Amino acid sequence: MLKIEEIMKNSIVILFSAILFSNLMNAQLKPVKYTEGSQQLNGLFIKSAKKSSQNPGILLLPAWLGIDTASKGIAEELSKLGYHVFIADIYGEGNYPKNTGEAGKQAGFYKTNYEAYQKRIDIALHELIKLGANADNIVAIGYCFGGTGVLEAARGDLKLKGVASFHGGLGKDASRKTDAINTKVLICHGADDPFVSKDEIASFQQEMRDSKADWQMIYYANSVHSFTNPEAGNDNSKGAAYNAVAAKRSFDHLQLFLNEVLKK
Repeated sequence: MLKIEEIMKNSIVILFSAILFSNLMNAQLKPVKYTEGSQQLNGLFIKSAKKSSQNPGILLLPAWLGIDTASKGIAEELSKLGYHVFIADIYGEGNYPKNTGEAGKQAGFYKTNYEAYQKRIDIALHELIKLGANADNIVAIGYCFGGTGVLEAARGDLKLKGVASFHGGLGKDASRKTDAINTKVLICHGADDPFVSKDEIASFQQEMRDSKADWQMIYYANSVHSFTNPEAGNDNSKGAAYNAVAAKRSFDHLQLFLNEVLKK
């Protein structure tokens, strides 16, 4: 009798371990090749670690150097919380910047040619849907250059329930028309970010009012640009630096936002 009980216990342990291992294997970042025209793109996808009939999705737009350690870590954390996450490749194969100088040129092109940026984001959005996310249950989040991108996604009326921008650029050319923004907007902003001027902030906030957007903007004390990125160092005088307190608070605010706008 004792032997049977031991066998059953061992079987349960083995079964539980197999299920856990299977879930861990599924919830890993996997490379995804996709294209826009002739341009090869290389994104990363991680499946939700939790099963849900709602299949909520998050499109993640990385900072100006492209897919990095920080964006991968955020995607993994969001997967654990129950979201399918796709990290978009904006630049494409053969165009990846090797340094900040090259990154500035590449990002500058898309900031100026915002319609090309919107299209590249939309391609990634459809890729996320192909990978299993519910087309009616997706939020886009972005960091630095990617933070600018999610605002362009909102301006371009991409099919999103919400967008969240972290230490991103906020402005658009004054000559551009202000259209209605139909998705909810969260801005997580470093209170001491030297790269976003007071005029840019004022213009952005006026744009949000004029567009009748449902928006919120949260400031984090003692925080400059890149405050969510541990690889940014800790010297605020350089204009970009990690702030652990602001990083945690902004991630908590993101979760509140996701809980509000997405079905889980």
